Amino acid sequence: MKSAFCFDCVGKDNESPARAGIFTTPHGTIETPVFMPVGTQAAVKSLSPEELSTCGCSIILANTYHLHLRPGDELIRDAGGLHQFENWSGAILTDSGGFQVFSLRDISSINDEGVWFQSHIDGSRHFFSPETVMEIEHNLGADIIMQFDECPPAQAGKKAIARAVDRTIAWAARCVEKHAALPAHFGYPQALFGIVQGSTSQSLRARCARELIAMDLPGYAIGGLAVGEAVEDMYDIVSFTGDILPGDKPRYLMGVGLPQNILECIERGIDMFDCVLPTRNGRNGCAFTWQGKVVIRNSRHTRDFTNALDNNCSCYACRNFSRAYIRHLFMAGEILAIRLLTLHNVHFFMDLVKQARYHIIDGTFKSWKESIMLNFTAKENDE
Repeated sequence: MKSAFCFDCVGKDNESPARAGIFTTPHGTIETPVFMPVGTQAAVKSLSPEELSTCGCSIILANTYHLHLRPGDELIRDAGGLHQFENWSGAILTDSGGFQVFSLRDISSINDEGVWFQSHIDGSRHFFSPETVMEIEHNLGADIIMQFDECPPAQAGKKAIARAVDRTIAWAARCVEKHAALPAHFGYPQALFGIVQGSTSQSLRARCARELIAMDLPGYAIGGLAVGEAVEDMYDIVSFTGDILPGDKPRYLMGVGLPQNILECIERGIDMFDCVLPTRNGRNGCAFTWQGKVVIRNSRHTRDFTNALDNNCSCYACRNFSRAYIRHLFMAGEILAIRLLTLHNVHFFMDLVKQARYHIIDGTFKSWKESIMLNFTAKENDE
């Protein structure tokens, strides 16, 4: 019987490890490379599910930590799971909440069993272990669920990083066991992905990856990057770890990133990406475009009646409004400005990976990437 989750590579670049694939899930097929918008509170900020579909989104994220605290994972289970609760028919991925818990180290108590932490909402105490996280993620009902892992800060010493790798491996095994024992509340299976930790240490990354590969999981993520290390170190670890991970499973780089980061890591064989930048930058008045970053509050856009945010973009904002109008909305504090900028940014990231996929299948990815990279690293002159 065919698995509900299946990854097939359908194209490779002629000059790099970049690849195009199809990942089958209970809620549709995902064409890779794919960018996954972040919907922390079961909503991608300011956008409706219909708008996300129009942008070409096939999968979105939700946050285990935040949804456990509010409105509660049992409430979401009783509502029919995340798909029913937020009326999203595509695939969903939930992170484990580990990054959020460990980023709040001043209010966390960590041991081999799990983590005690205080809610950032009301100060109440909560405990996350591999077993409780699996229970929460089963209640949420996402298609892809992430193991509970320890994400050390970039400045951690080697002993602390090694301890985090030990815990991540041990917790993965406990997640696998608990995941297998829990019921599928909503009638479809959930794919448990492992997370490779190890900071910038190749030896620790290799050990973590090999231990997780031995568990034969449906997919693997590279975690603990884009947390303060040098970008070249990130690229080196992505290349190194990607070469170890199995070729017949999807590879997910967590929390990355800028358009240039995504293209560089696609070139290194990564299939899946997520980041808050499209929505966060939209709220802050910044648009990503094929010509580089546009900061809409800049005075140069005050009387720009002829240009859209990106004249090469087909999103609703670019088809209908000028930079001058969107700048006016943003400077006046109108909510529509944030919605239009966010809609455009999400559409741009969808188009970015769609174009990357086309050029991978065409065998021209590396040369295409190099032809546009300078646009993404340039800055506006009058910020």
